[in-house]
Parts: sequence; C-alpha cells; structure tokens
Amino acid sequence: MEHPSIPKGTRDFSSIEMNKRNYLIQVIRNKFELFGFSPIETPSFEKISTLMGKYGKEGDYLMFKLLHSGDFLKKKISNFWIKEDPVIFNNQELMEQISNKALRYDLTVPFVRYVVMHKNEIFFPFKRYQIQPVWRADKPQKERFREFYQCDADMIGSYSLSSLWQEIEFIQLCDEIFTELNFPIIININHRDILGGLVEISGIENHLWKDFTTSLDKWDKKGRNIVKQEMLRKGISSNSFERIACFFDMKENFSKKIESLTIALQSSERGKKGIKDLRFIFQKIKNISLKKTKLKWNISLARGMNYYTGPIFEIYPDNNNGSRIANSIGGGGRYDQLASFFGMKNFSGVGVSLGLDRIYLAMEKDNLFSTISSSLSSSSKVLFINFGDEEVLYAYKMINFLRKKGISTQLYPNAVKINKQFRYANNNHIPFIISIGKNEIEKNKIRVKNLKTRTETEYNNIQEVAHQLMKKNP
Repeated sequence: MEHPSIPKGTRDFSSIEMNKRNYLIQVIRNKFELFGFSPIETPSFEKISTLMGKYGKEGDYLMFKLLHSGDFLKKKISNFWIKEDPVIFNNQELMEQISNKALRYDLTVPFVRYVVMHKNEIFFPFKRYQIQPVWRADKPQKERFREFYQCDADMIGSYSLSSLWQEIEFIQLCDEIFTELNFPIIININHRDILGGLVEISGIENHLWKDFTTSLDKWDKKGRNIVKQEMLRKGISSNSFERIACFFDMKENFSKKIESLTIALQSSERGKKGIKDLRFIFQKIKNISLKKTKLKWNISLARGMNYYTGPIFEIYPDNNNGSRIANSIGGGGRYDQLASFFGMKNFSGVGVSLGLDRIYLAMEKDNLFSTISSSLSSSSKVLFINFGDEEVLYAYKMINFLRKKGISTQLYPNAVKINKQFRYANNNHIPFIISIGKNEIEKNKIRVKNLKTRTETEYNNIQEVAHQLMKKNP
C-alpha cells in the first residue's frame, strides 16, 4: 500500500497557517489598493513563447513546461518513434510539438502580456496588483519552494509618463506594508545603468552582459572568489574583473560611493545617467519619513531577470545589527523594453514583487504573529453547544443573527457529551461557547463562556451578545 505524499517543493497548509497567510494577503492587498493599484488575474500557465527568453538562461531552464495530453501526445510520440531515433526526448523538434505551454515563472511577464492584449481597454498609466502562485523547477531546499505565492504591484505607461517618483512611491508602499506588519526592513537599491557603465569601463564585451549580471547577483551570497571563477568560466577576463571588483565591496556611505563612481564613470554616459537617477531617489527620500525601512545602496545588486533596465531593489528583514540575511523577501525594479517583446514600443514599467512565503517564514521566526491578534488562530469566533434537536431549533435564529452581523459562528453537529464539544472548541481555538439548553430556554437567557478567561456571562438577548462579541477585546 502506497503512503500518500506530495511533490518535493510543495506544501500543505493547516487552518492556523492559512489564517496567518490570509492576514498577510489582506494587509498587502489593502496597502496596494491604498496606493491606487487595481486587481487582475492571469492564467496559471502561459504559452512558452510568452515566457521564454525573458528571464535569462537560468529562468528558461527552471521553467515547468507542460506536455500536451490525451491522444495528441500519444500520436506524436508514436510518429516520432517510427520515424526517428528511439531516444525521442533528445529531439528538439518533437519537444516543441508536444509542449507549447508552461506554468508561469513570475507575474511580471504575464502582466505585460495582459497589457499588450488589452491596451485598447486600459487607461494609462495602468496600476495593477496580482496575488497568485508561481512555479519554478528549482532544487527544493530551505525557504526555496517549487510552488509559492508572489504579491506584485506594477505601474506601466508610455515613456512620457515615466518618472522616478514611481520608484519613490514603491519604496513608500513597501514601508507602509511592513510598518503595518511591525516588520523592519532594509531595501537595497542599485541601477542597471551603473552596472552597464562599469561593464563599459572594464572592457567586458557587450555579448557577455547577461552572463555578467547573472554572476554578479551572487556576490553577497557566494563571495568575490566564487563570482570571479564563474565569470572567468563565462569568458570574462581576469583583468576586466579586477578593474571594477573593488566597487562591489564598497562599505562607505552614499556620498562617498557617489564620489567614487562619478570619477570612475566619467567617460560612460550610461553610468552617469544611473548615478543621476540614484542621486534623485536618495535626495527625495531624505524628505519623506520612512517608518520601518532603511534604504541602502548596494553596488553588487544586479537582479538576475533579463528585463530590468533601470533602478532595481531587493528587500530584506532588518535584524538587530542591520545586516542582511541569506534570502530576500521581495524585490523589483524598472523595465523599459519588456513590452517591446510583445510588439508595444516606448512603454516603461516599474514594480515590486513580495514573496508571501518568505515573509511568512521570517515573521514566524521572529514570533511576529503573536503580537498581531489571537484571532489569527481560528476563523470561527463562536461555537453553539448542541443539546438536541429542540434546543438547536430554538437557537438557530440566534445563530443566523450572529452570522448576519459578520460573526463567524459554528453549531456542533451532534448532541454528544458536553466535554467533547468543549474540547472541539479548545482544539480549534474557538474563543466563545454559547449554551442554549432547556434551563436557558425556560429562563429566556443566553449563557456565553469565554474560554480564554474561563469566565461565564448570562445575557438577556442575542443583541447584547453580538454587541459584546463585536468589541475589539470582548
């Protein structure tokens, strides 16, 4: 007999875990809408042609591709088995014919595809949010899953509508979200044009740009030596690497970094534009009060997605000494050419993607959910004890009244021993029990027990009960 299991890199979630996740989603959604973003949804899978080539080689490799099903797949394989070498899955032509769809890798590319398809129905600049799962065929490990949720907010419009105030708005948005969660964060920011300028002065050939950014993005996690060896394997010379490596470990403050990069990049127009943009963002942020957020310039930050073109940022929990942890909980940036892949020119987008699962795990680790509300432990607030059909019928008007008031209410399904019903409430973290037995019916009373305080109160009518239950701390 086979024991049930789930695929590696996926998880089941208990009711308690779902209550916490739903709380996070609610906070994030409310803040997205507060900043003017509207919801959309896109399919769980897209055409492979929509996704491929947008994320770099690693992204293409980690994409979950879907095979055609039914007789179509059977016939295709049969035809190739007859005509071709039996090792059919090494045949690129066959693979293209039996798989033309893939599970979405992120929410940004499907969003831009949506914009292009619906451009005549959209008023620009268009601000949308999505909270949906994505899939990556990655090696499962701690805090790295194959199925996980992203919470994305993006703004897209023509170049004429583009402004660095959009980046500032996203920094403010993140600060609002994590302040609500009582979760201090660090936002590391950089600019792809600064990296482009460093590539220019280093002598790295243009065709190695993607390889350079993919390797550089591992600087903080794997260190200088590992990144250097990887770059050398990809064809970047040791001399080119050494010319610019000193900048990626700079620990000085923003002013010192600006001074050093301005001198180094004086011959690069692209690099100078990146410096100008970051200077603008940092100067304006100084005049805006950030509550739970530290903004830092990390020159080694590259973000591996191919579509980023301007300012980029990653979000990390801020521990006591202000240092980074291994995994980010979100990131984003500007992308000026992504829409052109789908035939829409001169459109610029900028957005943020928050990792729901990473945020959840970080808050669990720091015990942050305990400071929010005990109501996260259960979706139900009241359990009516079942004394029998006659008593239940009498109580049902009260049950319906509480539900109409928005108070989550359960009726225990069977008239079993009272201790068993109380145990059910305790095990499911239901804070209040209402007892309507024969004595209560005769006296026209309602008996309510608070399981947290172990106190019991009698009420004259259900309106009084509802009034107390709707208080913040009844």
